[in-house]
Amino acid sequence: MTLLIIGGTGTLGRQIVRKALENGFQVRCIVRNKRAANFLKEWGAELVYGDLTLPETLPLSFQGITAIIDASTTKSEDDTELLAVDWYGKLIVVELSKYTQIKRFIFLSILNSEKYPYITLMQMKYRVEKLIKDSGIPFTIFKYAGFFQGLINQYAIRILEQKPILNTVKSPTIAYIDTQDAAFFCVKSLSIEEAKNKVFITGSFQAWKSEEIIELCEKLSGQKAKIQNISIILLKILRQITGFFEWSLKISDRLAFIEVINNTQSFTSSIEYTYSILDINPTEILELDSYFREYFEMMLNLLENLNAGQLKKTKTSII
Repeated sequence: MTLLIIGGTGTLGRQIVRKALENGFQVRCIVRNKRAANFLKEWGAELVYGDLTLPETLPLSFQGITAIIDASTTKSEDDTELLAVDWYGKLIVVELSKYTQIKRFIFLSILNSEKYPYITLMQMKYRVEKLIKDSGIPFTIFKYAGFFQGLINQYAIRILEQKPILNTVKSPTIAYIDTQDAAFFCVKSLSIEEAKNKVFITGSFQAWKSEEIIELCEKLSGQKAKIQNISIILLKILRQITGFFEWSLKISDRLAFIEVINNTQSFTSSIEYTYSILDINPTEILELDSYFREYFEMMLNLLENLNAGQLKKTKTSII
């Protein structure tokens, strides 16, 4: 089976490429910058130039393809570019998939995207979900609440650097997942017939509240977090105010997304069904406490070595 992976240079995408290659798939990646994506070629993937904003660059990538995994999401803060990539670009991808009779289209989305049309990214994800379901292409959709990797900047680094952490008074319980495990789910679903035309909610088996994550980071780092609590009501007011002004629309979107993450109890969704269909043992999946323990051990050892080196350098200069 030959896989076409879109978004292969991203944090999740590169893990999907690696996992697919490890499982014996032929992998082709659409990339805009071959030099920046050269590490994928070194792993064994084929690189083909393509740009979702330039439809004429895409058809060549689909020749001989059996399945597609779309892990792409623009990081631009420009809504025009977001629409060009995450909607119009995906329209072309779906049409090409229909034309070439792709056997499986795997799309990676965000949990509860259908509930927040006022957030541009969520709206685009939901629209593409509907587009794929209505296309007639055999599909599998994975919906994620968040990844371990994103929590490093949000919590761990801010604690180590003694910077304040923005936290809401009422926080939900969220089942985050490591990108390597998310890639494992994705690639494994290709070989499971029962996963066809299904939507899966995916996360690790243990869910966490933000205050629990902060406590864990404090324990592992030996440092006290600086927390700035904010109410959901204030977030809603700020979003409504900023939404009136064109120059502040991106601020409004960010506040809205914070509101979603921190006020949606349904982000804690049962994933037993996903694990059952994909025949995955929960003990095979990395949990957040183990992930953070490895991170802090590495960082604290690094800081200790840097401090020891600096002390040695200072003593040498004195002598």
